Amino acid sequence: MKKALFIDRDGTIIREPDDEQIDSLEKLEFVPGAIGALSSLAKLDFVLVMVSNQDGLGTPSFPEEDFHPAHNKMLKTLEGEGVVFDEILIDRSFPQDNAPTRKPRTGLLTAYMDGSYDLAASFVIGDRESDMELARNLGATGLKLGELSWAEIAARVRASERRCTVSRKTAETDISICVDLDGGLESFSDTGLKFFDHMLDQLPHHGGISLQVRCKGDLEVDEHHTVEDVGIALGEALRTALGDKRGIDRYGFALPMDESRAMVLLDLGGRSELVWDVHFTREYVGDVPTEMFRHFFKSMSDAMKANLYVKAEGENNHHIAEAVFKAFARTLRQAVRRDVFKGELPSSKGLL
Repeated sequence: MKKALFIDRDGTIIREPDDEQIDSLEKLEFVPGAIGALSSLAKLDFVLVMVSNQDGLGTPSFPEEDFHPAHNKMLKTLEGEGVVFDEILIDRSFPQDNAPTRKPRTGLLTAYMDGSYDLAASFVIGDRESDMELARNLGATGLKLGELSWAEIAARVRASERRCTVSRKTAETDISICVDLDGGLESFSDTGLKFFDHMLDQLPHHGGISLQVRCKGDLEVDEHHTVEDVGIALGEALRTALGDKRGIDRYGFALPMDESRAMVLLDLGGRSELVWDVHFTREYVGDVPTEMFRHFFKSMSDAMKANLYVKAEGENNHHIAEAVFKAFARTLRQAVRRDVFKGELPSSKGLL
C-alpha cells in the first residue's frame, strides 16, 4: 500500500515573509536544512505531495506554467537535488471562506483517502498547528518544524520507513513480529521456548535492529511449528522492512565464541537458498531440538528471499548455536546498512 509525505510550503520548505506572500524572487529563501532533508526523503518509498494555503494571492493554481517565477525557482532548485513532487495542491481561498479545501480540512486530499494509501504510515510535515490538525484529520503522523529540526524530521521518517509488523495466525501458531531495521524500539522475545528466546535476543543485540517477537504455539505437540513459523514470519518482516532495498549494502560476512566459531554469508538479492554446514552432537540445547536450528534459518531465508550460507564448528553445543545466531546478526547488520544519500540499487541488473 502506498504512503505519502504531505509537506507544507511556506514556513516549512521556504521562509514565510511578513506579508505571507512569496510573490517575488527576492523573497525566496529556503528554510535551513530543508533541501538536504528533502533530498534524503525523496529517495524513500513515499509519494511527495505539497499542500499549501495561499489566501487568494501568491502562487496561482494550475496550469503549472502559471506558477509564479519564485515558485518555479524553488521547484527547479529542489529538482536539482533529486526532489520532485508527485503532486502540488494549493488552496487559494481566504480563511473566512471556510472552504473544505483549506487546511486543516481535507478537501484537497480526497484522492488520498480512497483506501489505496496507508495514511497511518504517512506523514504531514509543516510549521503550524493547522498542519498538525490536518495530520490528525487524515489519520497520519504530524511532524512540526520548530519542535523538530529538518534533520530530526528526516530521521523520524526514515526510521518509520524501515519498520514492519507481521501477524501470522494458523491452527498451530499465533505470531506477531515487529522489526525496525534502524532500531528505536524496545526488543523482546516471547515464544514459550526459553533457549529460542535467548537466541532471538542475539539478533537485536548484535544486529543493531529492533525485534519484538510474540508467539503462542502448540508446544504441547512439539517445538517444530513454533520455530518454523517464527522463522517464516521473521523472514517476511525483514523482507518487507527492507522495502525496495535502495542504498543498502546487500551483502554481509564471522565471529568466534570461546572454542566455537561461526561464519555466515548473506545476500539480500531476492533469491532463496540455504547452505548449512553445522553439526551438533546433542539432540537438545535447553528446550530446543538442535535439528530445528537449520529449519529456522531455512524458513527465514525462504521468506526473506535471501541466499544464506552458515558454517560453524566447536565442542559446546550451546556455544555453536549462539555463535551462529550472533554471526547472523552481525552479517544482517552489515547487509541492511543503508546510505540514505546514495539511493542506488546494489545490483547491476537494476532490480532486486
